[in-house]
Amino acid sequence: MSSEAIATPTTQVAPTARAVVRKGARRELPLGKQLLYQAILLLITFAVIFPILWVVSLSLDPRDISRPTELNLIPPGASLKAYQQVLDKPTANPVTFGQLAFNSVKLGIGVGIFSVAVGVSAAYVFSRFDIKGRRFLMLAVLGVLMLPSIGTIAPLFVMLNKIQIGATPADTLRNSLLGVGLAITSGALPFAIWNLKGYLDTIPRDLEEAALIDGANRNQVFLRIILPLATPALAVTGFLGFLSGWTEFALSWQFLTRPEDFTLTMSLWNMTGQYAGNTPWSNFAAMSLLVAAPVAIVYLLLQKYIVSGLTIGSVK
Repeated sequence: MSSEAIATPTTQVAPTARAVVRKGARRELPLGKQLLYQAILLLITFAVIFPILWVVSLSLDPRDISRPTELNLIPPGASLKAYQQVLDKPTANPVTFGQLAFNSVKLGIGVGIFSVAVGVSAAYVFSRFDIKGRRFLMLAVLGVLMLPSIGTIAPLFVMLNKIQIGATPADTLRNSLLGVGLAITSGALPFAIWNLKGYLDTIPRDLEEAALIDGANRNQVFLRIILPLATPALAVTGFLGFLSGWTEFALSWQFLTRPEDFTLTMSLWNMTGQYAGNTPWSNFAAMSLLVAAPVAIVYLLLQKYIVSGLTIGSVK
């Protein structure tokens, strides 16, 4: 019996499949473009990092120079004397760094918590309930958001100055950390409401309807379903509220008169002299780094939630 050659079938890739493969393949940039992009990124990195390194170097320099004279990260005779002086007594006022930091922490945490609590409640109403005048109220919130916060100092000053909270005429709500916190929160709430509403709109209503069918009431739906799902947006709003309270200067400077109520940003301004030569630059640089450090730490702790909250809630 003669053996017959068995032809092995060949698999041919359709033109469309080859096109899909080519389209999905990774395209490598030419060497010239790679070098160009890397040079641009290195330039941007240097532009961002160099001022920070300069401030660090200035804080370690005991000579109190206003500008670097040489490109040395560690200056000659580097010491931590500026940090020691700042932590002991930043300015001529009889207030320690711990008291200043405690006041700033109270403002930052208070504004962050209050703006989140009120903002998410209002945002949930705007997102889920078809109330009368809803569109007008949203436009009103947007109008307040467009108003610069510095423009509200005069009316807030007059309004809070009329509220007495102590025995003496000087004990008004305006001249207290509570009044400053309320003023800062009034400027942080419009953004909080808009940002949180955009995020809540992305949460499917089917989840709430299923919970209501299972016997949950509106409060349970809000507390046990909406709030856990909105954690990224809440983290963003809370962080920005904390940042507003921590770095606020204009309202604090105009409202507060007692040194025991001063904040870190106010003391940082008090360290500047009338002329550049009258400013203790090493102490000023050390104080600047100490003021910026807590914000960086809070951001690193909430980074995962902040990134996801900004990329989702802001584009709805």
